[in-house]
Formats: sequence, structure tokens, C-alpha cells
Amino acid sequence: MNFLKAEWKNLALFNYEVHAKILEKYLPVGTEIDIWNNKCYVSLVGFMFKNTKVLGVKVPFHIDFEEVNLRFYVKKFENAEWKRGVVFIKEIVPKKAITYIANTLYQEHYETQKMRHEIHENENANTFIYQWKNGKEWNTIEIETKKNLSKIEIDSEAEFITEHYFGYTKINEETTFEYEVTHPRWEQFEVLNHRIDIDFEKNYGNDFKSLQTQKPTSVFLAEGSKITVKNKKKLQILPVLEEMY
Repeated sequence: MNFLKAEWKNLALFNYEVHAKILEKYLPVGTEIDIWNNKCYVSLVGFMFKNTKVLGVKVPFHIDFEEVNLRFYVKKFENAEWKRGVVFIKEIVPKKAITYIANTLYQEHYETQKMRHEIHENENANTFIYQWKNGKEWNTIEIETKKNLSKIEIDSEAEFITEHYFGYTKINEETTFEYEVTHPRWEQFEVLNHRIDIDFEKNYGNDFKSLQTQKPTSVFLAEGSKITVKNKKKLQILPVLEEMY
């Protein structure tokens, strides 16, 4: 059964290379960190939820809204193949009900903040801006792009970042929640300029403080599409008991 249907639109993806060790405490049991070209990534992602339905129902005032999340990439080996997914450090939305549902049913790490977004268009470019307020300060991510769409190349960095179709949540040292996200392959707008004005430590804690002075490895703007989030599945991984002699 599908838990959620919506459109994810205009995904601004700021990607940073980090040491895998800082992610180990966030890693759900049964998964391992997914690496691309010997690089371990976290991504800051801002986008729009559109036409959102929860269990087939549109909830008034909760249909169109912003989200900004910090995530990293994992994989899980099952039935002789790898399932590639993401783990969220934190997901920021402007609606308390969304935070309550996600944290209660999926035990995710949602947080409610005041948010806003803007799209500026001219003949040659589009500019996408996502902002959220933490305390008294506004945080901002901004991307200027060309207007023409292009395909995301196979085996590219952009494909690695965008083509993950499972979400994994660490419940405890023995239990992981898994849910599948379906969507068609996305296209992207070529990025011309970008701007970041974020207090990483205040928003995401000391583990990610270093991102404050670190330049993104890459920046993408994916067009997005309709998506479906299926109901969660509990993965119980029991510890191996060694015989004592």
C-alpha cells in the first residue's frame, strides 16, 4: 500500500564530500555507506512538495510546502542485488502535522521551521531560492540555472546522487525501517551560479560543523516528478551470538 503520493519539484542538491567515519553512528543496521568514485557524500537538498496525498487524501493546508533535508547514501544487499537508498540526518518542513506524522509513524527526524521559497525567471535563466528560519536567523540556499533541461548521464555523479530509491531509518542497533520511493528518471537544469548562507552547526550539530567552510563538490538542480512513498517495512537484524569454548 502507498503511504504518500506527491510531486517533488525543483530539487536543489548541494553535495559535500565527508569522511565516512562521521556517518557511522547514523548508519541503520543492515546497510552500508554507498560510495561513488571513492567519495562519501552528504547532500543538502531543498525542494517543493506539490499535490501531496497521505493515504490517498489531500489534507487541507498540507498539499504544497517546502522541505530541506540533509542526507547521506547507503546500500543494502538483498536477493543477490544491491538496493540503493538514503538516510536522513534531518528534514525541515513548515507544517507541524507533517513533522508529527513522519516522526511518529516512520520515526524520522523531521523538524518544523518557518519556511519560504521563490522562483525568479527571465529570458535566459531561472533562480530557485529556499529559506528556513532557525531561531532569529534565516538560512538560504539559492541556485541559478539555464532554462533548458538535459538528461542525467548514466554513471555520472548526478545519477549517483539522484538515483536512490529506498529510504532507511535507524530505529536502534537491531532494527531498521525501510521504505521504497518510486519515480521516473529525472532530468536536470545546468547550474550557472549558487549561493549558500547556512549555520551548519546550529542546524545539524557539531558532526557537520566543517561544512560551514567547505565548498560543495557539486551542485545540481533536478526537475523532479511525481513520486510514491510505499509503506514502511521493519528489518529486524538480530546480533550474531558466538559460542564460547
